[in-house]
Amino acid sequence: MELTGTGPRFTVGPGYALYRGPLADSAFHRHAAFQVAVAVAVAGERTGRVVIDDAAGARHRGPAIVVPPMVRHRMAPVRDVLVFYVDPHCAFADRLRRQCGEGVTVAPRLDGLTERDVRPQGALPAAGLDPRLRAAMAALADDQVPLEGLAARVGLSPQRLRALAQRQLGVPLARWRSWQRLARAAAALGEGRSPAEAALAGGFADQSHFTRWMRELTGLTPAQVLPALRAPGSSAVQPARRAV
Repeated sequence: MELTGTGPRFTVGPGYALYRGPLADSAFHRHAAFQVAVAVAVAGERTGRVVIDDAAGARHRGPAIVVPPMVRHRMAPVRDVLVFYVDPHCAFADRLRRQCGEGVTVAPRLDGLTERDVRPQGALPAAGLDPRLRAAMAALADDQVPLEGLAARVGLSPQRLRALAQRQLGVPLARWRSWQRLARAAAALGEGRSPAEAALAGGFADQSHFTRWMRELTGLTPAQVLPALRAPGSSAVQPARRAV
């Protein structure tokens, strides 16, 4: 797809986040969200295909690639790329479930994907999401409710709640909570706070804890995304409560 403007950008909206900019060689990681990586064209000339390696060693190339939640992978270095991180509980995730398999999937039909396509459905809940699971996610989004006892609060046994989250989201609830913490910490970085302050704002124990989780969930570090977070046009909000 072709985008106007130059320089990195990072935005968090209801049900999604996006990153636009360069990527160095990332570490293997797993998201608590769908990832859609789209190759960017500049001045009408494509800069290259997106290249993603999966944990089995297979290399996937294409103009757009979808990685489902909890699938371990890494992205090859690229000069410019557009990456969407889509919460698995939003309506746009339903579209992604229909278009991809259980692993890394080349998806040429998503080559023209824009934020305007994602935003309306990012703010809506996924079809058929169990109300008890929605209640559990809403409680976790506040980051005040311990995981222990959460199942009883929504009328399920711990085993049934775990199974429900895995079946409908593809993500353990503890992992989803870490993703929401990461979104809050990224918002704090974008507001100008230091990485140590952002870590505490997100609910992490310290800056090292924040860095470890960011690398695990995105393959990147706070230092790598900081230029994008503070670039003109970037913004960050806390999306979890609105989407749920």
